[in-house]
Amino acid sequence: METNTIVSSGLDLQASFIDALQGLGLSSSTARLIWLPLPMLTVLVAAVVGVLVNVWLERKISAAVQQRIGPEYAGPLGVLQPMADGLKLVFKEDIIPARADGLLFTLGPVLVLVPVILSWLVVPFGQNLLISNVGIGIFLWISLSSIQPIGLLMSGYASNNKYSLLGGLRAAAQSISYEIPLALAVLAIVMMSNSLSTVDIVAQQNTAGILSWNIWRQPVGFVIFWICALAECERLPFDLPEAEEELVAGYQTEYSGMKFALFYLGSYINLVLSALLVSVLYLGGWGFPVPVEWLAGLLGQSVDAPLVQVITGSLGIVMTVLKAYLLVFFAILLRWTVPRVRIDQLLDLGWKFLLPIALVNLLVTAALKLAFPVAFGG
Repeated sequence: METNTIVSSGLDLQASFIDALQGLGLSSSTARLIWLPLPMLTVLVAAVVGVLVNVWLERKISAAVQQRIGPEYAGPLGVLQPMADGLKLVFKEDIIPARADGLLFTLGPVLVLVPVILSWLVVPFGQNLLISNVGIGIFLWISLSSIQPIGLLMSGYASNNKYSLLGGLRAAAQSISYEIPLALAVLAIVMMSNSLSTVDIVAQQNTAGILSWNIWRQPVGFVIFWICALAECERLPFDLPEAEEELVAGYQTEYSGMKFALFYLGSYINLVLSALLVSVLYLGGWGFPVPVEWLAGLLGQSVDAPLVQVITGSLGIVMTVLKAYLLVFFAILLRWTVPRVRIDQLLDLGWKFLLPIALVNLLVTAALKLAFPVAFGG
């Protein structure tokens, strides 16, 4: 019992950092003040690096699907191509249309990006490897993601362009349509885990290795969540708010330079975030098949030894990221496999198909929880 308590406590970087600074003679409050910006800066850097990797993967995977080479010359295998794109957008002229609403035009991209970055606060990479273990972590993400369509609608309206306005309206309709089944799929997970905390949800999945992952108990919820996440990220086949054939480029038609880049930055950060949350909710998060006790025995160390804690913490981060990027790979592959749907098909799928199935899935989960409390978290 004592071993399980030690293992569940995991690697606590904050406590270790503060203890180290106090050892140097700093007070507890000063040490905490120094620690405060570090996780936020780490999340921001991780999100931007994730975007750069995503852009490179998008080009390489799409090139492989179409039997092309893809980026080759900007760095080895074209790995510097995303940085070149970013620098180009930073230095391009920022143009605001003469009859546009300047304030709303500028606030739109900010409202799209900021909630997505804030959502990273609740993503756990280990028992203590997250910025904020709030009790309602998963619903905090859902509430933050609902702010994004306001920014898209604001951008379309402020551009004084009818195509942009249509794109913004589509984005709002799409987000509302798919947020409800997504929330119901999450509610089924919360019901089984008896907690809204992302850390508790992952901990509940690591009781019996890979067999205790929620994907086996919630296969329908997994499919619903992933479809809704792709729709929220406006990935093909759900990129109707910016469908080139109908809306030129949708809500971002009048944007240029860095404001234009913020839309894509928000979209790619949201894709990585959604993949990470699928990993956390359905694929065991930081859990990995090899037991910690076996690893400690192999190294000849006790379970609570610093070396074992560092290795398990590192493996947890690697496992979470690997699971997430496997889903990102499938999302990119889907872009070149499935044709774009029409707007009426998109709304029909959300309201007439996914919503009823999500409701039935929730009711079935509640029944199974009462009938089989050991397997379904009674």
